[in-house]
Amino acid sequence: MRIELVLLIVSIIANALLIAIILKSNSKKQLKNIFLLNLIFLLICTTGQCAQILFGDKLGIDLIYYDYFVYIGTCFLPVSVFFTGLVYANTKIKFKKRYLLLFIIPILSLIILWTNDFHHLFYEHYSVNFKTNIYGPYVLIHNIYSYALLIIGILYMLVFSIKNSGVFSKQSMLIVVGISIPVIVNILGTFQIIPMSIYITPITFTITVVLCAISIFKFQFLGVAPIAIQKIVDRISDSYVVLDENINIIDFNQTFIKTFKIKNTNLRKLNFITFLKNSKIKKQAIEKIEKNIKKANETKKTVAFEQEVKLINRYFNIEITPIYSQGSFLGTLFLLKDITQHKQDIETIKRNQNILMERERLASLGQLIGGIAHNLKTPIMSIAGATEGLENLIKEYDESIDDPLVNSQDHHEIAAEMQSWIPKIRTYTEYMSDIITTVKGQAVALTNEQDVIFTVSELVKRVNILMRHELKNAYINLNVLMKIDENFTLNGDVNNLVQVVDNMISNSIQAYNGAHEKSIELEVNKNDNSVIITVRDFAGGLPKEVQEKLFKEMVTTKGKNGTGLGLYMSYSNIKAHFGGDITYKTEDGKGTEFNIIIPIKR
Repeated sequence: MRIELVLLIVSIIANALLIAIILKSNSKKQLKNIFLLNLIFLLICTTGQCAQILFGDKLGIDLIYYDYFVYIGTCFLPVSVFFTGLVYANTKIKFKKRYLLLFIIPILSLIILWTNDFHHLFYEHYSVNFKTNIYGPYVLIHNIYSYALLIIGILYMLVFSIKNSGVFSKQSMLIVVGISIPVIVNILGTFQIIPMSIYITPITFTITVVLCAISIFKFQFLGVAPIAIQKIVDRISDSYVVLDENINIIDFNQTFIKTFKIKNTNLRKLNFITFLKNSKIKKQAIEKIEKNIKKANETKKTVAFEQEVKLINRYFNIEITPIYSQGSFLGTLFLLKDITQHKQDIETIKRNQNILMERERLASLGQLIGGIAHNLKTPIMSIAGATEGLENLIKEYDESIDDPLVNSQDHHEIAAEMQSWIPKIRTYTEYMSDIITTVKGQAVALTNEQDVIFTVSELVKRVNILMRHELKNAYINLNVLMKIDENFTLNGDVNNLVQVVDNMISNSIQAYNGAHEKSIELEVNKNDNSVIITVRDFAGGLPKEVQEKLFKEMVTTKGKNGTGLGLYMSYSNIKAHFGGDITYKTEDGKGTEFNIIIPIKR
């Protein structure tokens, strides 16, 4: 009896200390609160039994009345253990009205015990020795209910401890063992499998408190939120499979099951390659996956690659990671990140970008046609005038043939006047030919690429021809500053380069916002490695928000009149076709210059 009393007192002190420590902690976790209830109910049990030993004989109070107090803890402890398992398994629960039903039997048990003198439904004869106790008919209901709740609560913690890993598993396992010991001992004593008194329970309670203390202080049981890991991985959007050293499946999540529409979920111990073959995955894809699994395990590094699974119309970014702990191989994590939507979004962006680029090209072509009409109008009118002049001279010459007053000198003069029209017509036709050649080159450039050798003067000439009409309409002067030999040659797609320069001149015209009698400089210079073509205006400069996005995305300063493709396409063209670059300088209130840098090919 003395040993039992000492153990009870130790248990009470330890229990009280744990309760005080937990109450002082700042944690607001649900697990802390429910665990605190467990300790309080244990404290009630041990305190009541300690009082029974100390004062039972001295005060002459019937021993059963001490059990009236003890059973407050005994009846509600199974309920709190059940909720402990529930909270541990789900991280956090919301108390529902139906949970109140769990308290019916414990409350009924207390009422029946406290009124036992009138009906003896709980005890027909009470004794501190289980063997000499004579129980009433209600005790069976109480015991079955209490042990059922205890076992369910313990199983919850046990199952989810196995699913979790590491230190947290050790924490919960200590709690499970601690609660299980008094449960098992009491079951054995209740059914008289082993001889014992009611005072053996304090011994088991003491063990429970010690294990709980180890769990709290060594493994910080209440300092870590219990996370239902399996529930989390079942809800993540990525599928995963864990494989052993023989590429057999040892674990997986529900996302994997749903993604591959698997009906038979008994996949554990099944060879992963066999599973893929049974799933009718293409042989080429299976070979690629198997090769990368071996590579990851051999190199002990993560291997990542993209794979299309046509069977389910999905694209995956697959990561294969070998898992090691303290140098020991645990398994291989096969993670499938679904990138189907990402792929579709990229394709949509490409389609939209192509549409925008095509619109820009069509707009450029429309601008070219407008320029053609204006540029051809002047030479055509001039040729028409020359033709009319020649017609008059031919008529005059024809009438003079039989005129005796017309001498040979007169004939020579008429011929000379005819001859004077020929160079003018030739100049106009050459100019028209240049226009047609330039415009044809630009129209072809919208669909084809062609690398040729061209001179700097040819580049400037084409720019002049194509921009003359737009510059004239805007009342803007283009000043060409040739700081390089005009016969210096470049190699590349001249039509694309002309389009880039034209776009920059057009942007400079727009920058003046309709102001007349302004100027734009087109400067061609060279250093040791590059030819630098500069387009410079003296307008207000670029806004900061435009500068931040320039060349990085489609941005425009023209509002609804611009697509933002001009500079974006220009930058892409120079990078792709010439291996060059475009830089810019801008100063608020003064102007902007763009520098097209073309590397010199040696």
